[in-house]
Amino acid sequence: MPTITSFAANPTSVNAGASSTLSWATAGASSITITPGTFTSASANGSTSVSPTATTTYTLTATNAKGSTASTAKVSVTPPGRTLQIVTTSCPSGTQGKAYAGCTIAASGGFPPYTYSVSTNANFAPLPEGMSLNPTRGNISSSLIGGQGTYTPEFIVTDSTGAQATQNISIAINGNNAFLANIFPSNSIFHHRVDAATTSLPVDTSPAAPMYSGYLSATVKPFFGNNSNAPFPNGIPAIEVPYNQADVSVTTTVYQSYFTSGPIPANAPVEGTSNSTGDRHVLVYLEAGNGNNPALYEMWQGIYEGGPWTDSSNALWPDVSSNNLTPQGNGTSDAAGLPVGPLLANADDVIGTGTPSAPSGTIQHPIRFTLNHMLNYWVWPATETAGVGSCTETGGSSIPVESEISQSSPPASCTMSGAAGEIYRLKASVATPSCTSTSPQAAIIITAFRNYGIILADNGDSGGLIGTPDARWNDNDLSCLTSLTLSDFEPVNVSSLMLSNDSGATSH
Repeated sequence: MPTITSFAANPTSVNAGASSTLSWATAGASSITITPGTFTSASANGSTSVSPTATTTYTLTATNAKGSTASTAKVSVTPPGRTLQIVTTSCPSGTQGKAYAGCTIAASGGFPPYTYSVSTNANFAPLPEGMSLNPTRGNISSSLIGGQGTYTPEFIVTDSTGAQATQNISIAINGNNAFLANIFPSNSIFHHRVDAATTSLPVDTSPAAPMYSGYLSATVKPFFGNNSNAPFPNGIPAIEVPYNQADVSVTTTVYQSYFTSGPIPANAPVEGTSNSTGDRHVLVYLEAGNGNNPALYEMWQGIYEGGPWTDSSNALWPDVSSNNLTPQGNGTSDAAGLPVGPLLANADDVIGTGTPSAPSGTIQHPIRFTLNHMLNYWVWPATETAGVGSCTETGGSSIPVESEISQSSPPASCTMSGAAGEIYRLKASVATPSCTSTSPQAAIIITAFRNYGIILADNGDSGGLIGTPDARWNDNDLSCLTSLTLSDFEPVNVSSLMLSNDSGATSH
């Protein structure tokens, strides 16, 4: 008797009018027939194309002088008008820290029942942190949304035959970051005005202070927004957790570690989402309570491992009701040793009691920004650097790199400039861009440039301004910021405010 090693259809499901390939492998057969139809072959192994008009089960019969053996393969056909598709095209927005109203991914066509999933392809965003998809009902739900910004996952529906259809659907999440404005006391350098008109703080004339001349033509670029990094949220997110949030294990794999466990919830948002290969900052503010101080936990390259977290470095401010800075030279999740969260451009600050289209808020802190390369020194209130270049003292003695330098007793010369932690304010002589008349969010941020400045925090694209992702940002409005270049800013000498290089407290 002949034997049939395999007989299969590929694909097993087609739309009406499409083709499938039937392949076989036999041993000892002198002839092959496939029915329905009249196909015959003398080849022990081979394939043929079929175009059924309805779902068909094909029978392969292998024959020799001793008899015959049969095997079957099924090709499912989706009739015209029954093409599998996802019919849902939009989902409601949500707010970080709240329950989600819900959304149901609905499908039609094909052959139910359906199975629903979210693509794990790194080219697409996952669901916002804290959300889940029911694989059999298609319901998206969350009792506590962690993410913020606009996410555009690719949803997949699979029918009973294995056929699939996909649909990209955006889910916009409003941030809930008002807590960031209250980190550190009101007399902190991180909340101190630097405009010349109200503070009389002078321009910093140190050779270490100016931004490198090659960077001055760079425009201010908002590295945050609503849908400006689609399909991923754009910016560094942050989350507030209650004082009794449970600690979980945190393993640091590369640089310094201030904590090996912390109140980092499973729904903590990750910069760029878990699909990012970039900085993946994770910022968690722990509320005060039960005798505990409010604290700020920050991670760089945070990855949730299904219970514990890992990161490449982390930092902790165990009491942000104090002005204590991190130890000199220890570094943080930021190259300048600065806190990230309190220095972000934050939609809650900008909107205030207004609306996204008619904001009424203020930013009362310097906003972190990046240059292609910082100088290899830092000034107060920074505590670390990762830069290039070197400086010498009066008399020619070299100053050890990766150390703190003074604004009040500056170096005599430097081969590079732009020290970590340097604050730059928008020059009083620079006119407010005309686009602010129709860009109220940008107008508030530009006012902050004048009053509180921008603070050099890390290496990156020159002029990169860092903020939170948020569905309430208006990306067209924020584009007004690109009307300014780095040449419109001047370094500020804040040395008269410093009480101690280990404290952010100001003298007046």
